[in-house]
Amino acid sequence: MTGSPDRRPDDAPEADAPQSTAPGRRRVLLAAPRGYCAGVDRAVIAVEKALEQYGAPIYVRHEIVHNKYVVQTLEKKGAIFVEETDEVPEGEIVIFSAHGVAPTVHQEAERGKLATIDATCPLVTKVHKEAVRYAKEDYDILLIGHDGHEEVIGTSGEAPDHITLVDGPQDVENVEVRDPEKVVWLSQTTLSVDETMETVDALKGRYPNLLSPPSDDICYATQNRQTAIKQVAADADLVLVVGSKNSSNSVRLVETALTHGAKDGHLVDNADEIDEAWLEGVETIGLSSGASVPEVLVDGVLEWLAQRGWDEVEIVKPVDEHMQFSLPKELRRDLRAEAAERLRA
Repeated sequence: MTGSPDRRPDDAPEADAPQSTAPGRRRVLLAAPRGYCAGVDRAVIAVEKALEQYGAPIYVRHEIVHNKYVVQTLEKKGAIFVEETDEVPEGEIVIFSAHGVAPTVHQEAERGKLATIDATCPLVTKVHKEAVRYAKEDYDILLIGHDGHEEVIGTSGEAPDHITLVDGPQDVENVEVRDPEKVVWLSQTTLSVDETMETVDALKGRYPNLLSPPSDDICYATQNRQTAIKQVAADADLVLVVGSKNSSNSVRLVETALTHGAKDGHLVDNADEIDEAWLEGVETIGLSSGASVPEVLVDGVLEWLAQRGWDEVEIVKPVDEHMQFSLPKELRRDLRAEAAERLRA
């Protein structure tokens, strides 16, 4: 429901849809949901809890999530980010990032006598399990995703002899399978919903019996943020998405905004990266953030915009979001043991 605009983001009115703006009226359409998804929240808390439980240093293989601010904040608390497990001293704790890892990484950690905490997003784990299942049934698996992305590398590692990467609709004509009657598609969880379905449609044009996964692989948070940005973009002169350039879902938000009505769009890590030249002739600014972005960075952008006259904020919230995931089992076990010990003391 649309109410009278308020200058405080936390009390800003919700709008069922962006409304036309009067000439000269400067406002911000703030997309919701935005920012942290349940998988990112779980992964970040896992590192923080591990530091509290076991003390620094805690090693993390790859960036726990694709956001500079989050990584730098955790480094200050004692997390050490490494590229591979062989960089971790024997006997130390290593956390696997939210993007997931291939089975070979678990094996390497075991050989190095490392204690592991798996912070893989449960929705990514679901795709891993689907890959294993279809490989056991001897399907050719067409994995829709971006070459080199950590999530794609991890999923491909579950069934390397059965998986073929399809990096968008332009790749479809190059796909080759053993049996056109036994093909299934899976996808990276952070892709553009629209582009993924375009790729699926193209694949079905070649393989009419293409099997779909039992449930949608693109995560709820990716879909929700894209739904919200589409609604915002329809009435925005400029869309700003807060997120790092190596964040797939953040990049997709900018692309989605530009294909759904936004006249201009940019990805920024924080307010310092906004170019004031982008604001020339702009009245309505759409604002969202990627699934690995803490709200403090969005607040910084809102403050920056308010200082320049965009102090009227309307929330555009087409969907509600309430998903939560429990902490990795390794942490839950040790935290329960600690709590039990305190009760006995």
